[in-house]
Amino acid sequence: MLKFLNIRDFVIVDRMEVEFGRGFTVLTGETGAGKSILIDALSLSLGERSDAGQVRNGTKRAEISAEFDVSKSPELLVWLRENDLEGHGDEGNICLMRRIIESGGRSRGFINGRPATLQQLRMAGGKLVDIHGQHEHQSLLRTEEQRDLLDRFSGGRELVKEVATSFLRWQDLQKRRIEWEQNTTSFEQEREELELQSRELLSLNFSSNEWQTLKSDHSRLAHSASLIEAVHKCLEILSESESASLVQINLVISHLKGLLQYDADLKGVLDMLDSAQIQLQETVYELERYKQGLDLDPKVLQEMEERLTVVHAAARKYRVVPDEIPNLLKIFTNKLDGLNQIGDGKAMIKEEAIAKDIYLELAKKLSAVRDGAAQKLTQQVTVAMQTLAMEGGRFSVKQVPLDQGNVHGMEKIEFEVSPHQGMSLGPLAKIVSGGELSRISLAIQVITSEVSAVPTLIFDEVDAGIGGRVAEIVGGLLKKLGIERQVMCVTHLAQVASAGNQQWQVAKFGDSDNGENVLSHVTVLKDGERIEEIARMLGGVKITETTRKHAAEMLRESKN
Repeated sequence: MLKFLNIRDFVIVDRMEVEFGRGFTVLTGETGAGKSILIDALSLSLGERSDAGQVRNGTKRAEISAEFDVSKSPELLVWLRENDLEGHGDEGNICLMRRIIESGGRSRGFINGRPATLQQLRMAGGKLVDIHGQHEHQSLLRTEEQRDLLDRFSGGRELVKEVATSFLRWQDLQKRRIEWEQNTTSFEQEREELELQSRELLSLNFSSNEWQTLKSDHSRLAHSASLIEAVHKCLEILSESESASLVQINLVISHLKGLLQYDADLKGVLDMLDSAQIQLQETVYELERYKQGLDLDPKVLQEMEERLTVVHAAARKYRVVPDEIPNLLKIFTNKLDGLNQIGDGKAMIKEEAIAKDIYLELAKKLSAVRDGAAQKLTQQVTVAMQTLAMEGGRFSVKQVPLDQGNVHGMEKIEFEVSPHQGMSLGPLAKIVSGGELSRISLAIQVITSEVSAVPTLIFDEVDAGIGGRVAEIVGGLLKKLGIERQVMCVTHLAQVASAGNQQWQVAKFGDSDNGENVLSHVTVLKDGERIEEIARMLGGVKITETTRKHAAEMLRESKN
């Protein structure tokens, strides 16, 4: 519901702040006073196109802010969250739409203080306000809105969701089946190749750990002769020759021990030599053990070299290094699993057929529900037209069958109308005038008010070409609609104005002959002021007591 509208420097408005209430509000005033300026300003906050001429002369920019209570608009709250445009804290149920138009023509939009595109303003605006009488804002001219309204009126919204889900499921399976048929040959060739490659790498039975061990062992065996010769030479130097290191150290130790009785200071040198002798002896033992472990078996070396040859050949074939062979096997296996999951054609065709049958069954149910709702809506709107200066007119909900169906069902929905007797039915968007369109829309909105999603309705041309009894009926319909929704109407008719729960008077003031300083303002009328305004609408320039009594009586009657 619209709560506040704040306008700054827009056309002939310098400063205007209006607080809106529930029910039915009427806007009245002299021709040219600027009644439609409020609607134009609100339209800009909802994403209407702007131009520099809308900025008041002598100012840098126009600014319009509209505040809405969206606590009872769950679809909009979800949309705001999904687009990161929701309010915060205590303002979570408030939606602030703001638009700035620069004098140079540049325009900026905001939702809840965050920058928003015109498309986002329109998306949010379409869930907040429906402006009737201006074709560019008339949602009922859109076939998708007509279909959605019929589905809400029928009570079949959940069935609509089921139809959409089943259609998308069917289309997905159909797409997969077609892709399989188009690529079945290549799929089979790829599967056979992957199976062959996987078997080859599996038979290799190769791992990264084996590779490291194999390289180390091969290097050792390939150089075992050189290693044995080197170890033997080292042992000869250390212990086996006449001049071996251990022999020489032992001789030195023997000489020094004989001298120790003459000089005790040699004890430290002897201790170091004893330690060296022990270390050298341990070294000799370790070299002996190492020499015994060296294997000169040429058969073992040959087997290792053959294994290395096989591994290197596989790596060259698949253009990887040996370490990557195990990962390559995983890749082949995963691809093969993916191809195997595609399944065979028979299973896919059966699954697709089942999904199609489910869709068709649900779509037929939806068609039956729509058919019943269409007949009911057709009858009720046609009856309402007879009281709205369209005697002999007809309304019809046309259902055009679709050969294949779509996500919305098996038919296209289009509202058709014949505004007067003798005229053929035609699309709502093409065959009616602005005033007729507004009155037909009014009838539809009243009839479907309990299921409609948009909380605020504005009517700008509902009194075009009507008067007297029809005007009273229009006023009564708007008041009835205001019980369920927030309704506003710009009107020149006293009969419509007197039906309002509240009335605003829009007037111009200013003393400039050239109109540059003329401004518009809004006054919320009290009971006595309403009588004067309705009397003006009834009597013109000269207002008599009789006219005032008539106005007062109309207001009293409207409250009953």
